[in-house]
Amino acid sequence: MSLAQDAPVITGIGVVAPTGIGVAEHWAATLNGKRAIDRITRFDAESYPVRLAGEARGFSAPGNVPGRLIPQTDHWTHMALLAAEMALDDAGVDPAALPEYEMGVVTASSSGGVEFGQREIQELWSKGPRHVGAYQSIAWFYAATTGQISIRHGMRGPCGVVVAEQAGALESLAQARRVLEDGARLVVSGGTDGPFSPYGLTCQISNGRMSTHTDPELAYRPFDAGAGGYVPGEGGAILIVEDAAKARERGARRTYGVIAGHAATFDPAPGTGRPPALRRAIEQALAQAGLAPGDIDVVFADAAGTPDLDRVEAEAIAAVFGDRGVPVTAPKTMTGRLYAGGPSLDVATALLAIRDSVLPPTIGVRDLVPGYAIDLVRDEPRHAVVRSALIIARGYGGFNAALVLRAPDTGTSTQGEDR
Repeated sequence: MSLAQDAPVITGIGVVAPTGIGVAEHWAATLNGKRAIDRITRFDAESYPVRLAGEARGFSAPGNVPGRLIPQTDHWTHMALLAAEMALDDAGVDPAALPEYEMGVVTASSSGGVEFGQREIQELWSKGPRHVGAYQSIAWFYAATTGQISIRHGMRGPCGVVVAEQAGALESLAQARRVLEDGARLVVSGGTDGPFSPYGLTCQISNGRMSTHTDPELAYRPFDAGAGGYVPGEGGAILIVEDAAKARERGARRTYGVIAGHAATFDPAPGTGRPPALRRAIEQALAQAGLAPGDIDVVFADAAGTPDLDRVEAEAIAAVFGDRGVPVTAPKTMTGRLYAGGPSLDVATALLAIRDSVLPPTIGVRDLVPGYAIDLVRDEPRHAVVRSALIIARGYGGFNAALVLRAPDTGTSTQGEDR
């Protein structure tokens, strides 16, 4: 277990999201409460019950992704390639100057390359196998993004992909930490997702948790009495995770924050009578970080947007931190839930909150359920010193993950002392 000065640090952030391309654009839109949810445009979704999404409309592969890679890879990988490039630049890392076997890549994926896959399968059905491109064999695959980042930047150390739906990006950062503990100096981590194609959307609708509302202002309202599901989104964030000592050795420009603690649990099967395991994930992440609940300055909620899952999360937060014991925010109300890209975008946003001492808002929640004893940051940013943040993520099927971030100049628990 790595704590204090030995914990891994995040030195670079790259964002491709509905709220903007790049850290500055995303952060400005988030603090302004800019809703990026609107009608799906990547295909004609008018005949589908779900018609709204958070699309990264400012992103275009041409000019941002090497031309030869565009026909070989899916939209989801295109976004990750640009985000990785921006994160490396932000961290001041020149991969060519570092030992290739000491750099790894661990990303998360949920949907895989559904847009690419559907296009090629349509060619198969309509024209025959000779019209299916060779890259169909790899472009749809969950590990495609990891592989393409690794190849592009000459990173030949430990590589992998985590598939745990919305929880995946937090798991990828936990795996990055393990890779660093095994001797690597740097890991490109985080995740993006590009879930929009007729086939992809149909698969998502089958989970029964998506909003069918056609008004962007009302479609995604977690913790609200009118909550009726979530809106999907695309994009995410890629992060540069480094061994702290090696980051100092190379003269890293900055340290956004420290990965102080992580835990993962799995919910029991329905009907067993056993409680959900989210609270346990939160408590174990805090324990690994060496922090008490009172040390956490903000919680970035999973914010599933369905009454049953919102209740479980609100109760878990109140049980750990006390009634209204910590500010809670869900800026994903501006973007929708980005699946594997969502938690990494929350991590990026939390690091910016730590940097600038401001809590981003949750927009659109009009009537907080009275029984939810949480201090939800609503509509406007809230200025506050942020030294430690908790990010919660849950994936379809029972995955729970919790990650604790610390400001780079803070230690472990005050255990009740004045903060």
